[in-house]
Amino acid sequence: MHVIAAMSGGVDSAVAAALLLDAGHQVTGVFMRNGTHAGPRAAKGKQGCCSVDDAQDAARVADLLDVPFYALDFEAEFDTIVADFADEYARGRTPNPCIQCNRDLKFGRLMRFADAIGADAVATGHYARCAPEMRPDADGLAPRHTLRIPTDEKKDQTYVLFPLSQETLARTLFPLGELRKAEVRAIAGARGLPVHEKPESMEICFVPDGDYRAIVAQRRPDALQAGPVVVAESRAVVGEHAGIGAVTMGQRRGLGIASGTPLYVTGVDLETNTVLVGERAELLRRVVEVDGWNAVSVLAPEVGGTLRGHARVRRTHVPQAAVAIGGARPGEVALHFDEPVAAPAPGQALVLYDDDGRVLGGGWIRASHA
Repeated sequence: MHVIAAMSGGVDSAVAAALLLDAGHQVTGVFMRNGTHAGPRAAKGKQGCCSVDDAQDAARVADLLDVPFYALDFEAEFDTIVADFADEYARGRTPNPCIQCNRDLKFGRLMRFADAIGADAVATGHYARCAPEMRPDADGLAPRHTLRIPTDEKKDQTYVLFPLSQETLARTLFPLGELRKAEVRAIAGARGLPVHEKPESMEICFVPDGDYRAIVAQRRPDALQAGPVVVAESRAVVGEHAGIGAVTMGQRRGLGIASGTPLYVTGVDLETNTVLVGERAELLRRVVEVDGWNAVSVLAPEVGGTLRGHARVRRTHVPQAAVAIGGARPGEVALHFDEPVAAPAPGQALVLYDDDGRVLGGGWIRASHA
């Protein structure tokens, strides 16, 4: 099988490409240039991705593995992702650009490139598992391509892969799904891959220093206009914020307020440019509404229909028991949690799993209620 290997310049994608070769596949390596010009490696051990150094590392690995290598220009498409990132903050939401990048570029554009050169599949270094299974549907059982947490649960990346369609999953390989990170580094070292000790990608690639406000200031300066910080319950003004585009639900630090008790962002009022704050208990929500639900391992719940599982409301969140109830509009689902979850931020993804770690589906958080 001819496989496109997405090569980011890191150890995971390098080992994924090597394992594809070991399995007898014809491999073509691809690096995605995003136009952000991140420059040399970040200081203090932090590592982004898609920098000049990363492109060179990917090319070196491809040369060592003796596979064809292409660097594709995704700058125009990636600029849309950066613009959407700033726009979401301007709307008082908290975006996850890595999920959009996976859906539209790493699997969207790469699938089209695979078609253009006659390749059969796309593979990445994500820690996830994908396999065809017979799964429940309206008529009993039907074949579906399931997405499942990897053997190394600490490296689980299924949260950022939930939007992938059945058509995409059918042509996707995750060679690292059964491996642990230590094993991946050991394989890289044994094969003499030059990236075997390279630090992991920890930051958003176009925000390598972690200061997302600089992107918002550049793209949407109107979102950084000062306004009042108000206690949601009493309506007392307790300070002044630096802009709705600089806050996120659950945030405590950097609000410029003085209070005898810790206060957290509980919401925003776009019309009055007001940031609402409250005590930690006011962040707890039992119902989380999502849009754009993508059914993965099972069909989406019909209107009023239910689907039980464990839901994650952000990448680092431990999944909690919940029931998904289908809404009146396509893609609309409400999650009712057995126990309240803290600070489910609008704009973030919510992903639902079954007891065996399969991704049942996921969507984008629109609102939440106590």
